[in-house]
Amino acid sequence: MIQPSTDELTKRYPSRYALAVVAARRARELNDGAKPLVETTPAEKPVSIALREIAAGRVGVGLPRK
Repeated sequence: MIQPSTDELTKRYPSRYALAVVAARRARELNDGAKPLVETTPAEKPVSIALREIAAGRVGVGLPRK
């Protein structure tokens, strides 16, 4: 099962597209050497870490208002 769940993540970003963009950007930062903002294991991949950071509220991007 995917952790965190998509339901939990869409509470922070209602748009799945916006969520994917934020997660991809953060995963690239982690690949480039950024320090994780949550505890990780050596086997965890950057995308998983990025999604857990988003769910924890540690990473975010301001979205334009309508």
